[in-house]
Amino acid sequence: SIDYRAFTDKSHFIYIAILAVLVYVLVFGHEGKGARRWIPLGPFNLQPSEFAKICVALVLAKFLGEIRGAPALTDLAIGGALTFVPFALIAKEPDLGTAVTLLPVFLGVAYLAGMQMRILAVIGLAIVLAAPVAWKFALKDYQKSRVVTFLDPSQDAKGAGYQQIQARITVGSGGLTGKGFKQGTQGQLRFLPEVDNDFVFSVLAEEHGFAGVVVALGLYLFVIVRALDAARLAKDRLGSYLVLGVLASFTFQVIYNVTMSAGLAPVKGLTLPLMSYGGSSMIATLAGFGLILNVRMRRFTN
Repeated sequence: SIDYRAFTDKSHFIYIAILAVLVYVLVFGHEGKGARRWIPLGPFNLQPSEFAKICVALVLAKFLGEIRGAPALTDLAIGGALTFVPFALIAKEPDLGTAVTLLPVFLGVAYLAGMQMRILAVIGLAIVLAAPVAWKFALKDYQKSRVVTFLDPSQDAKGAGYQQIQARITVGSGGLTGKGFKQGTQGQLRFLPEVDNDFVFSVLAEEHGFAGVVVALGLYLFVIVRALDAARLAKDRLGSYLVLGVLASFTFQVIYNVTMSAGLAPVKGLTLPLMSYGGSSMIATLAGFGLILNVRMRRFTN
């Protein structure tokens, strides 16, 4: 198998390639549901933004891994710029949900590299201060409506708040043990939209109840803990940074999708890794796990 360092050594080429593909998508990509996110490849539509998460993890691990000691403010600024460029391209599609998953990659790798807590606090403050500007000039109307209806879904129960209300009904109807496999009404009768993608966890809760939810979350927790162990045992900082970068995006996506499916977060087009329907998402997730296993299996090699 190929050593993970072969990928990080070529990370700048991989990074430039993914940026070129993201630009191509904006110009020539296939459009669907008001967004231009895919490249048609015969019977298969490729979504490059899914692979951007891995590319950002690779380039940040390589860049910050070569710095001696804690990263300086200029180093963090460069790392932030490396993250922001694909973030902006993906958000332009528009796909703000996938774009946001790049932020945990940067924060996770930078924190492990030794970013000071006061710098993290400054970043958090900057995000808070930028929120009104983003609301005024960056967010589209449908994105604003998702935030507003999250606070009060009943004000547009048949429109923007419909998905959130139905998600809560779906989760609550499962009870302790659920209605049984494919015996649910909300999912099977399509009262809840996007049951194969964004709200697959809501369907799991309806069909298998609280018990099924606990089992699923336990499996996700097991994967996360094992990945953290791989980062701890990595032979070098490069491997640790790479593992944490991949894991940060994965963990954020799991947490957000689960809370969204329970009606506890605004509706966003974020799939649930390993469960939601989607070829590009599955391939990118498994590729990320491949890198994590690659780091772990080489912990005793020179």
